[in-house]
Amino acid sequence: MAGLMRREAFEMLEPIRRLLEGDPEASWPRVEEYRDGDTVVIRADLPGIDPERDVELTVADDVLHLRAERRERTEHKDKDSYRSEFRYGSFTRTLPLPAGCRDEDIRAAYRDGVLEVRVPVVQHVEPPATRRIEVTRG
Repeated sequence: MAGLMRREAFEMLEPIRRLLEGDPEASWPRVEEYRDGDTVVIRADLPGIDPERDVELTVADDVLHLRAERRERTEHKDKDSYRSEFRYGSFTRTLPLPAGCRDEDIRAAYRDGVLEVRVPVVQHVEPPATRRIEVTRG
């Protein structure tokens, strides 16, 4: 009986231990951003997700919004015990993009647990034209 209570106490404290020891799962996900020639590349480490169901990418005003959610369940059954563990979490990131990026040119792919977003950089951005607005009386 005492052994069972000790194991339950340990299992309750396990997420706190992982966080304090710097377990990668506790700081999920890692995101990197770099330039590859004329392309900005954003990579997010998202293992164990379904990219079509669990990832949402949107772009507005030269800002990329990344939202992901993970749901994972494991079970272990044997003759004398049963253990079930759930892990879930979500996160959002807002990443500024270079000025003048065209939304329709942005591409995203998910492979081997890594989401990669490629954003072509516009070499020359035309400033908005100055237009005179006529003022009328009245």
